[in-house]
Amino acid sequence: MTSLRIYVVRRILLAIPTILILLTIVFVVMRVAGDPVSAILGGHAPAEQIERIKEQLGLNKPLYVQYLEYLWQLFHGDLGRSMIWGRRPVLVEILEHFPATLELSISAFIVSIFIGIITGVHSARNYNKPTDHMLRLYGIVTYALFIPWIGLILQLIFGVYLGWLPTSGRIDTLMEPKHITGLYVLDSILTLNIPSLISAIRHLILPSITLGIYLSGIYTRLTRSNMLEILRKDFITAAKARGLPEDTIIYKHALKNAFIPILTMMGLQFALLLAGAVLTETTFSWPGMGTFLAERIFYRDYTTVQGTIVFFALLVVSVSLIIDILYAYIDPRIRY
Repeated sequence: MTSLRIYVVRRILLAIPTILILLTIVFVVMRVAGDPVSAILGGHAPAEQIERIKEQLGLNKPLYVQYLEYLWQLFHGDLGRSMIWGRRPVLVEILEHFPATLELSISAFIVSIFIGIITGVHSARNYNKPTDHMLRLYGIVTYALFIPWIGLILQLIFGVYLGWLPTSGRIDTLMEPKHITGLYVLDSILTLNIPSLISAIRHLILPSITLGIYLSGIYTRLTRSNMLEILRKDFITAAKARGLPEDTIIYKHALKNAFIPILTMMGLQFALLLAGAVLTETTFSWPGMGTFLAERIFYRDYTTVQGTIVFFALLVVSVSLIIDILYAYIDPRIRY
């Protein structure tokens, strides 16, 4: 068995206790948060009704029994049923809203990488010059900005004053393409529906730029610091001595070698992006997982909130595992 295969097996085995710890934390926190049945029915509901619903949901059983049943359900792909929405399976509701969040996350991720790497490389090329100082300040300020504030500014400028772009929603009324993947841009392309494609892209621009700007600062700083380190290496000096063009040295040699820690951050940021788009989605009335989770927290839908958090936790662990494997594939030193 090769070192890469051994590393992959080891990382998968290590992911199992990580997942169990996350699931246990979610279980404990949701039980400590209070009695969900009383919260939904109100403080004046008859005790008999509260006990009857608790029995239906299994909340009157000992904690260890609830925990084992909880793990057994998750092992079989059952995230529970909504307490207030017609007892619909939570997984079905998640799958209805997840494509919207995934589409927003992918587009915002592309925007953040594009802005962050360009500004980071440009900052490193102009080390200790005014451009470098300005871009370093950009990297600090963007990460400290409040997402709804950025979104509201963009809405006012491009949506209200200029009227160029829509300020809310995912697509115009009666413009939804035939559902294939749930990603409107991709579905519009697959069905050759050009009007839907244009509408979907127009609605995607402002929330993607908002979230992309917020996340780009960390890539600016990370790219700059790694580029500066790589540019001091001997092989870069040798490349300059051979008379290679500066752009070739920067983008083909330096950036390629500086990209490994950036790749790790990309994986972690993308996983957090999927789980952390709540503020952006609520600002732009985007019908994704963030809006869905905020709504169910407001209605105290205990099982849906628990199932959604578990879904996000498993997603973050899975993406992190994939990135670790890619990291080891790119840099063989990681395997040993």
